[in-house]
Amino acid sequence: MKILYIGNDLSKDTQYHNAFRTLKQNLTKEGFEVIGVSSKKNKVLRFMDMVFSVFVNARKVSYVIIDVFSTSAFYFALITSQLSRMFGVKYIPVLHGGNLPLRIHKNPWLSDCIFKNSHINIAPSGYLNSFFKAKHYKSVLITNSIDLVDYKFKQRSHLQPKLLYVRAFAKIYNPIMAIEVLYKLIDNYPKATLCMVGPDRDGSLQEVKQRIEKLQLSNHVTITGVLPRKDWHKLAEEYDVFINTTHVDNTPVSLIEVMALGLPIVSTNVGGIPFLIKHLDDGVLVKPNDCEEMKNEIVSLLTDKYKVETITKSARMKVENRDWKIIKNQWIKILK
Repeated sequence: MKILYIGNDLSKDTQYHNAFRTLKQNLTKEGFEVIGVSSKKNKVLRFMDMVFSVFVNARKVSYVIIDVFSTSAFYFALITSQLSRMFGVKYIPVLHGGNLPLRIHKNPWLSDCIFKNSHINIAPSGYLNSFFKAKHYKSVLITNSIDLVDYKFKQRSHLQPKLLYVRAFAKIYNPIMAIEVLYKLIDNYPKATLCMVGPDRDGSLQEVKQRIEKLQLSNHVTITGVLPRKDWHKLAEEYDVFINTTHVDNTPVSLIEVMALGLPIVSTNVGGIPFLIKHLDDGVLVKPNDCEEMKNEIVSLLTDKYKVETITKSARMKVENRDWKIIKNQWIKILK
């Protein structure tokens, strides 16, 4: 069976192995012929490439899978989905981005064009699945997956104040909060450190560097830029607490990966995060932008070995259900 998959295939340039590339590779492993579009860095060229791919392939494929985001890429999904309708090919939106409900509220008619006419809508999180069902859109929950065999679980018996951040430098992910939390943590642990891994999306990296300099934290913070998945997995072995400081989120694959690796997570309680992490069961949740609360929860982990062992083991057990060997059956049921 041949499938056209429309999304942002930028992993070759960014070295960031995103959900698009992961799903494309996994479906290919299951015997599907997947045409992936687009790898163009320029947004206009990427949009044109997506549109052209529908014209060329619509009559050759059984399905068009379309990644849907809440930003300007929402309109990429709108146009390609309606072109798919025009050619009479079934299309399947895959929902991304914690701000997608806001986009739907702002553009209800355009949203109906996409989601009411789809074959089915795929929600990677309970958060978006619940929202879509409330809007009476056809949806099914299929979580983002990992190949669990690639994730070595490390049980941490003696934690150090070494923090890891793996997200893009973008305002919606609030990387400045990571710096502020570290600054507060140094009051308790003068040798505390933070490593930040990820690409600069909107100029936030410069703002982070300026804040580091102002707070005189240069000796405490390491910024690596983008790292291939295997490299940051190896790096994660040297750190003991993962922090997620985002304002807006869905169900980031990075958190699923960290749960598999054995790092305890302290995250803001926003969007789809509480659908992934249960507070004090398999992670720790705090109010958005509350640096003091996040610092206090980190200190609590650093001083309670039993809590860390309980949380990380529960987290690993949870993500075992997100192994591709399990998730693939849901995709195969829809596509065949």
